[in-house]
Amino acid sequence: RLAMRLRPELARPYRPALPLGPGEFRWGSLLRQHRPERLEVLSRPEDPAVIQFTGGTTNRPKGVTLSHANLVANTMQTRAWLSNVRDGEETILCVVPFSHVYGMTAGMNLAINIGATMLLLPTFEPQEVLEHIRKYHPTLFPGVPSMYVAINNFPEVRKYDVNSIRACLCGAAPLPVEVQEQFEKLTKGRLVEGYGLSEAAPVTHANPLFGRDKVGSIGLPLPNTEARIVDLITGVPLPAGQIGELLVRGPQVMLGYWNDDEATSGVLGEDGWLHTNDIARMDDDGYFQIVSRRQDIWHTEDDASIAFPRDVEEVIYELPQVMEVVVVGIANRPVAFVKVKEDAWLPARTIIAYCERRLPPNRVPRKVIFVKEFPRSFIGKVLRRELLSQYEHRTEASAGTVGEHLLGSTDEHLLGPTDER
Repeated sequence: RLAMRLRPELARPYRPALPLGPGEFRWGSLLRQHRPERLEVLSRPEDPAVIQFTGGTTNRPKGVTLSHANLVANTMQTRAWLSNVRDGEETILCVVPFSHVYGMTAGMNLAINIGATMLLLPTFEPQEVLEHIRKYHPTLFPGVPSMYVAINNFPEVRKYDVNSIRACLCGAAPLPVEVQEQFEKLTKGRLVEGYGLSEAAPVTHANPLFGRDKVGSIGLPLPNTEARIVDLITGVPLPAGQIGELLVRGPQVMLGYWNDDEATSGVLGEDGWLHTNDIARMDDDGYFQIVSRRQDIWHTEDDASIAFPRDVEEVIYELPQVMEVVVVGIANRPVAFVKVKEDAWLPARTIIAYCERRLPPNRVPRKVIFVKEFPRSFIGKVLRRELLSQYEHRTEASAGTVGEHLLGSTDEHLLGPTDER
């Protein structure tokens, strides 16, 4: 008490000792009982370093086993891609969790490699992120599309000084052209789309930051990374311009799925080629474009041709009232899930009429579902499985009409009553 009166800064809050149960110990007593010993830990580059579970956006999560060599290789590949990085001078805004391999590689490991300052935020809250950008002036900002969408549409965003941001790599989901252009105009920096998957530690492709950026593509393979497009049925390599499955090979590719040899053999060949399960094409310049996840495509009901969500999403994003959109194929026709900007007015029929002018009839959404929020993984990726499950639950309860909205009730992801607006 005397110390508290004389030196208030030395005062410590009173913390009553918690009772110990069976098998419980106090940390301080353990330290006093055991003297420190330096343990020599021997690890080889090929030894497992991380078991990263997949996001489960399309199926059951699997434990991706990544070696020390996988993680080091992908960090060095990402460093080589950042051709204009300034060692010891960068500040990385780390919002993607380190518990995900994207945040681990593009945030933590890259920062260690280049001697960057890490600006750590445990969750993405737009206002908090903007305040930290204004105060600490980060230069690099790896993220996912929903983060850039939220910043673009934050009220009075221009009162925050965001011009310190020089480079952003966007992954985990397709980057809409409108989002990219708006963010670059806001920050005066570069926002480019890349591509990766947990099974590749994760980055395999990215558009050049200071070279030719092809909007709508995932760019070029990273250094020491091979990529090719193969036929969906035969597996035969395809020439430039044709659509097939994307395969990748390189030092960042996983050891396999933990305790799941069957799943491993289904995606990883003995020759080292990893099947990504993503539908893509390569152009004559070697740039790759992701067309869709294999599970997300649908066959049109009239001519059975393959249709892709992104073709419809890009058109709907052209409407200025749209904040975010996800399109899924249901019963051979697209259904659009739309989140509109705050205080915006956008009838479902307006969206459908616009699509009718810009798309073939079999690509026009049969229904528009308005949502307040999308169900997401912990890094911000839309959980399409959960979205479909909610839609199916909603349609069982009500036949619905051309336009429905999300009811802001106890469960914000619950699809609500019809609203043709």
